Amino acid sequence: MEIRSVNELGDLSGVRVLVRTALNVPMEQGAVSDTFRLDRALKTIEFLTARGARVILASHRSETTGSLKPVFDYLKKKIALVYVDDIAGVKAHAAALALKDGQSLMLENLRWDKGEKANDEHFVRELTSMADMYVDDDFTTAHRPHASIIGVPKFLPSYAGFQFLAELEGLTPALTPQSPSLAILGGKKLETKVPLLQTLLKKYDHVFVGGALANDFFLAKGYEIGKSLASGTDVASRLLNDSKILLPTEVSVATVDGRDDVQADNVGEGETISDIAPRSIAALKPYIDKARMILWNGPMGNFENGFREGTDILASFIAKAQGTKIVGGGDTLASIQDLGLEKDFTFVSTAGGAMLDFLANGTLPGIEALESSKATRS
Repeated sequence: MEIRSVNELGDLSGVRVLVRTALNVPMEQGAVSDTFRLDRALKTIEFLTARGARVILASHRSETTGSLKPVFDYLKKKIALVYVDDIAGVKAHAAALALKDGQSLMLENLRWDKGEKANDEHFVRELTSMADMYVDDDFTTAHRPHASIIGVPKFLPSYAGFQFLAELEGLTPALTPQSPSLAILGGKKLETKVPLLQTLLKKYDHVFVGGALANDFFLAKGYEIGKSLASGTDVASRLLNDSKILLPTEVSVATVDGRDDVQADNVGEGETISDIAPRSIAALKPYIDKARMILWNGPMGNFENGFREGTDILASFIAKAQGTKIVGGGDTLASIQDLGLEKDFTFVSTAGGAMLDFLANGTLPGIEALESSKATRS
């Protein structure tokens, strides 16, 4: 089965289209602070409204108490948009019925209703009763078995939006990498990345493990990691002898003066590993230069607290490589954006957990829902 594209749609005058889109973006002081996802989401919305569709935007924020009103305040400057402080109740239905051709309506945070995460059929039917058609343009949540992702396609003709398809097309080559290949995995919480790590070790010639993930491997090697973050899983011990795994040989520890670079096996009891040292990235550079496929997800240090030098250096090295370069993850993306290197990468994913799950499993609940929806049945 195949996913049908929104691009196949013609005149949509009078048609109400429920669009699951990616509006979960960073906020500062009650306003949108990063518009990257929102700007990408506009392509599908504008395509539909240009054909006369009456678009109903459905999305969420990570904070279950967070309103989507600040997102509306940004998007209303771009498109003909109205907002309702309701999800699938009386006010939402009334607002949907009042839409005119080419207009869009933004519903409130889907996760305010417990039926969203529970994939409750009553909630699904309330959502679908507002629309004639469904478009999923939110690949970032396609790994979630939620109502607006896997429930709605059972009842409405369903299509994938441009950003959803771009993510799928951009990430798929990473499933079958050309050799020599290099995967770089950073960030934290090794226990959540075990399926991906195991898949990468089967498919890639080398897998470099950085960020806080490396701390588990340091522990398995008997190294002191001081106060550094570690997941405590025994996975690292089981994978330690895999010849494909590459680890930092030198790390940066936080000090009162900023940072100090030390050998990975020479961290003090009271110290905290905060980043990968530049010389460790220099040692990785030969692998980067010769790789025909490079997959990178996750920062090399405590990015949120300002330890980003290792991540930025790595981004610069990969940007200059000649092979296919696929990258994703929030902090990784932030580094690339801040350095102005987006155009130097083959594909930059806006997805986080969905990217990891797709690479680990080759599919996602949201993909399967579109494949089996009413729109794709012969």
